[in-house]
Amino acid sequence: MTRIAKFFASTAISLAFSTAAHAADPDLVVFDWAGFENQALIEDYVAKYGQMPTYSFFGDDDEAFQKVSSGFKADVAHPCAQMVQKYRDAGLIEPWDISKIPLYGEIGERYKTSKIFADDQGVWYIPTDGAYTAIAYNTEQVTPEQVASLQVFVDPAFAGRISLPDNTDDTWSLALLATGVSDWTNITEEQFQAAAAWLRQAHQNVRTYWADPSELAQLRKTGEVVIAWTWNDGVATLRREGVPVAFQRTPKEGVANWFCGYVNFKDAPGSEEKAYDFINAWLSHGSAKGLLENFGYVHSNDVAMSEISIDELKAGDVDPINGILLSQTPIDPAMRDRMTQEFETIKAGF
Repeated sequence: MTRIAKFFASTAISLAFSTAAHAADPDLVVFDWAGFENQALIEDYVAKYGQMPTYSFFGDDDEAFQKVSSGFKADVAHPCAQMVQKYRDAGLIEPWDISKIPLYGEIGERYKTSKIFADDQGVWYIPTDGAYTAIAYNTEQVTPEQVASLQVFVDPAFAGRISLPDNTDDTWSLALLATGVSDWTNITEEQFQAAAAWLRQAHQNVRTYWADPSELAQLRKTGEVVIAWTWNDGVATLRREGVPVAFQRTPKEGVANWFCGYVNFKDAPGSEEKAYDFINAWLSHGSAKGLLENFGYVHSNDVAMSEISIDELKAGDVDPINGILLSQTPIDPAMRDRMTQEFETIKAGF
């Protein structure tokens, strides 16, 4: 299935699911990652209005931006950090009024450092959630020694048994780390070409590029895939289902970490009051527990996270690690567009 066909198919399914699964509030349309229509994340909103918002879903950040750019209307959306610049440059979003967000001050400062997120015009982005992209592997068929290096993805022994994300940011973070780059904010031409060459080599081993964690979970349960570059939530899902899986976050070359949050659309069709109530519900302390238990992610609210024990963090593979990290923070949009184009070329076999 082509990316475009997959986009329309997934959108149709997601829209049908969102309306069928919940008595949805028509005054707030949330454009979100599939799976985030989870009441545990916004209990205060549901308590106030008696229902969930209306949700529409996307499978990756580029798909979401394309849909909004083409005229899709929502009130808020949930992009990851590296996409915020594109929404700003396209004139699609407006600043949040943080005087209406009492817990904004509890968000960790490390999430708010970029001028892309906040400047003299206001606060453009409310960070909410984050985790790692690392190596998930089947503990019955793969040893810890085999995943001690990212070079396992180009090991012929695993040809046809690995899976990579079908999105630019996560796959390029892997390729850059594997070729010795842990800071992608100023990539040289030599580094770009080396990472692209490595990714072409890894492509030869790929059984499939996964589009969402549920798809990857199915591939892992059937045994078709034994090693994947993935997020925490896929690992959490497999563990709940009894699949033998471990999450390697300290290979010698490092892993990636990332965070996502919400933007406020300009000329949004719904209720501004409900948009702020939605964000305030997300930032509440109870949301942090729901996020960790259901997704294996950490919350941007540092005060809320301080109430969660280190044992719970370890169980979710989000406790601090001693190792190399590539932080998926904003990069030059032109470079990211180039990465996207190169990735599509590689997937096509060129």
